[in-house]
Amino acid sequence: MCDKQTTAEFGTTNANWREKAMEGLSRRQFGAMGAMGAAATLAACAGVDRATASEGGLRESNVTIETPDGMIDAFFVHPASGKHPAVICWPDIASLRDAFKMMARRTAAEGYAVLVVNPYYRDTKAPQFADFGEFRTGGWDKVGPWRARLTAEPIMSDARALIGWLDAQRSVDTARGIGTEGYCMGGPFTVWTAAAVPTRVGAAASFHGGGLVGDSPTSPINLLGTSQARHLIAIAQNDDAKAPDEKDKLKAAAEASGTPAQIEVYAGDHGWTVLDSPAYAKEAAEKAYADKIALYSKL
Repeated sequence: MCDKQTTAEFGTTNANWREKAMEGLSRRQFGAMGAMGAAATLAACAGVDRATASEGGLRESNVTIETPDGMIDAFFVHPASGKHPAVICWPDIASLRDAFKMMARRTAAEGYAVLVVNPYYRDTKAPQFADFGEFRTGGWDKVGPWRARLTAEPIMSDARALIGWLDAQRSVDTARGIGTEGYCMGGPFTVWTAAAVPTRVGAAASFHGGGLVGDSPTSPINLLGTSQARHLIAIAQNDDAKAPDEKDKLKAAAEASGTPAQIEVYAGDHGWTVLDSPAYAKEAAEKAYADKIALYSKL
């Protein structure tokens, strides 16, 4: 899981992550971005936030959504026409930022309405950090109190509000299930999201998620059977080395509860799927992305 020791093990900051992001786009995904094009995509990643729409392209906007604890700020991107399955993205410990916007655009170009949320909205609006490199310089002390609030109950409350908002959007196909994905700190949030609205969430993908195994009734491992969701639990190889029994416990819990789950150790270290992470590993990240899209195809 992501902790001070893990981040200390990282090498240099992934300074060229924007270019790597463009390399990850297929011809079809690039075309689906329509009028945005490469230049506009990179401009948006540089901090130019504006709604963009074109026939056959994507539409994106910054949105605010009411929850019992306040107004959550989020980034919403979806195909410009039609109705599509919704996806809730819970970012890693460095929160909502340009890297996750780019990752969301790629998923949206596959035909999904993607909402990337700021999990720290109770304390401050996003972005809290320009990229993961900035987080590494004092970020732990900054996010500590914010992160402490994010236990199962508030995240499940947030999930119900987010799903209610998504189901009211014209771009969302309410006849299809909802997907959710989470990275690092956001990994357990996917299981809590599925448990919060079990009849709506049909797919949950955790990438190098921390805190999935525990004894609490609300520990994700003990909630796998409380929803109708299929699960993808993608484990980092260095996380597995530190806790090699956790994958077996998760597999046993999924089997015992009858939960369809792909639980796998990937050839990447903690953070390997996130574009601006120093641990980003393209080949392993592409496999994880393909596995995620395969999971969502069943919504």
